[in-house]
Amino acid sequence: MNNTINWRDKYEMLKFIVFSDRFTNGPKVKEFEEEWSKWLGCKYSLYVSSGSTANFLLVAAIKDLYNIPNGSKVLLPACTWVTNVAPILQLGLKPVFCDISLEHFSFDTENLPSDSDIKMVFVTHLLGINAPVEKLKMRYPDAIFIEDICESHGVTDDLGVRRGSTSSEGSTFSFYYGHHMTTIEGGMVSTNNKELYDLMKLKRSHGLARELPTAEYKAAQEKYPDIDGRFLFLTDGYNFRNTEIGAVLGLSQLKRLDDSIATRKKNYSYFVTKLKMFSNYFYIPSSSGTNSSFVFPLICKDPGLMEKLKVAFEKHGIENRPIVGGNLLKQPFLKDFKGCLLPNADILNDNGVYIGNSQFVNFKMIDTMFKIFSECGV
Repeated sequence: MNNTINWRDKYEMLKFIVFSDRFTNGPKVKEFEEEWSKWLGCKYSLYVSSGSTANFLLVAAIKDLYNIPNGSKVLLPACTWVTNVAPILQLGLKPVFCDISLEHFSFDTENLPSDSDIKMVFVTHLLGINAPVEKLKMRYPDAIFIEDICESHGVTDDLGVRRGSTSSEGSTFSFYYGHHMTTIEGGMVSTNNKELYDLMKLKRSHGLARELPTAEYKAAQEKYPDIDGRFLFLTDGYNFRNTEIGAVLGLSQLKRLDDSIATRKKNYSYFVTKLKMFSNYFYIPSSSGTNSSFVFPLICKDPGLMEKLKVAFEKHGIENRPIVGGNLLKQPFLKDFKGCLLPNADILNDNGVYIGNSQFVNFKMIDTMFKIFSECGV
């Protein structure tokens, strides 16, 4: 991963700092939210402090809006990021974990839980690979669907429609430094539901009524005349706001996002084509054109090979990482959920490693990675 912040981005931020007197959440944040909504194809978006706070904000608002009681079940894949699971626990809901597919790393649709009382399904499009949302909706037609697209900007369904635009009640994105685009830290939560959007906007800023549109704000003041409207709290909330400077950087980066995704897709297609020649050694991930690649995943059929690869990569100065957090039920913070049979999640956990993909990677670099395989007996 190279630095995505170029001289143009720095110039835009510098120009803004010199000529602006406001740096807290303001007009530039609103502009960034509107431009993001246009790019994604949704009605409303909120710029927040991280993809993780986007997850928490979305789950908290949905729980309130739909009066979901504590203890309600939320379906989650066993392999996702920890801050998809944490809000479920922190908000008094009950996670139900499902095994994953070794093709797309999302829910194994052949082995879904039989629970008929699933209230919410939290889909993760992991590593830039499209998850089978439509199959899941057929299995859980009464559940509320939300999507984590934090590392998969631009991933689409089979018809080419961007995930997060119409496929769920709300979706989250991360602009962390290592993702498709960056605001250094930051995230976005998007929805087409005006009522949900307004509630999230309140919760993003402590629950303050003044975050509402003018007419609704006046109505709230009239309803509670004994409280100063400037400090009228209509719901519980947090400070999940982001800054004007981050929004300026986001606006600059967004202009290059489509080109960055196109390069990532070409790299990933080249990678999968070459990896298929080694199908005796590796599980082959999805090669669908719907993907918006984040990394090159290597899930070995032999755990010993993964260890050899990591040693060889380190020897040649090639950074690598485990596949996110692996099987999260092996993590200490989920010790109370151990005991579930999750064979594919265990394979990913024990046999998986990935190399980063980005707009700065080229075919020659990918070839170098494959040449290293020979040192590991592949």
